[in-house]
Amino acid sequence: MKGVQILVAFVLLALVSSLASASDPSPLQDFCVAINDAKNGVFVNGKFCKDPKLANADDFFFSGLNKQGNTSNQLGSKVTPVNVEQIPGLNTLGISFARVDYAPYGGLNPPHTHPRATEILVVVEGTLYVGFVTSNPDNRLITKVLYPGDVFVFPVGLIHFQFNKGNTNAVAFAGLSSQNPGVITIANAVFGSNPAINPEVLAKAFQLEKNIVNQLQSRFWWNNN
Repeated sequence: MKGVQILVAFVLLALVSSLASASDPSPLQDFCVAINDAKNGVFVNGKFCKDPKLANADDFFFSGLNKQGNTSNQLGSKVTPVNVEQIPGLNTLGISFARVDYAPYGGLNPPHTHPRATEILVVVEGTLYVGFVTSNPDNRLITKVLYPGDVFVFPVGLIHFQFNKGNTNAVAFAGLSSQNPGVITIANAVFGSNPAINPEVLAKAFQLEKNIVNQLQSRFWWNNN
């Protein structure tokens, strides 16, 4: 009986450990300003830390989210990220931010995932059609039309998107639960990988003719390189 209790305790400990590692770890100090130079630095959570005595206000500062992003591209959208790459003081703090601009008449932040973060989005201008898809086997689409002041949440790791339904510019701001949430744009990753995925694999996966897969790969690979 005692052996069974030990085994159960071990399994529970393993489950707790796996859940804890599913998000950014909690910091063990006030802050860990990220630096790229290893000299005199301590490696913590993917970055080296600056000596905290040398930290200053600029390590925790970013300016520019009041500026409209350039949406003159094929998708008609522009994401301006504010993560640990822009604010080194975010290192180990488990949070980041972004501004998203959408062109009128269909500006799109295409289907993508954030492998390391849940996202909470607030619309400040325009009308957005947003949604996410649940995991297998249901693959249920959950959508909503958002107006200024509306807030919507995209759960961690799930495919989601935003689409401008209006005839004016749209703007949204997003908070993410990771210092570096990562972005996997579905179409780019599948059809624009480098090197390219074998077309026979994609043809069977998407139930397409191989020549169509070749066309898609040529377009996305060119856009990514």
